[in-house]
Amino acid sequence: MLDILSTMNKNFSTLGEYIQAARNRLGLSLRAVEEAIGISNAYLSQLEQGKIKQPSPGILYKLSDVYKVPYADLFRLVGYPLPDTSFDTKSAAQASRIGPITQDEEESLIEYLEFLRSRNQR
Repeated sequence: MLDILSTMNKNFSTLGEYIQAARNRLGLSLRAVEEAIGISNAYLSQLEQGKIKQPSPGILYKLSDVYKVPYADLFRLVGYPLPDTSFDTKSAAQASRIGPITQDEEESLIEYLEFLRSRNQR
């Protein structure tokens, strides 16, 4: 994405201002956006004018794609909560397979895994 995008959300306080600036930056008409993502230009115009305050996440996703802006920026401007990005997928995958484990159990599992790997290298 362009460098200008990283500062766009700091310069605009509403979704409408932000997406209108993004569309203008790309030189797109409302009709061109309508054709690209299948959202009527009347609806897009209402979004830009701030008449529609909370479009669906699906609409925001389509807009982020065509305008080449971060999806999270659109979510933030609309007021939707953002997911916690510190989620540890490795721990979640492990917990889903074997359930929660204690620190001692984790250390034992790591030790056993190291043993298995060393045996396979012979």
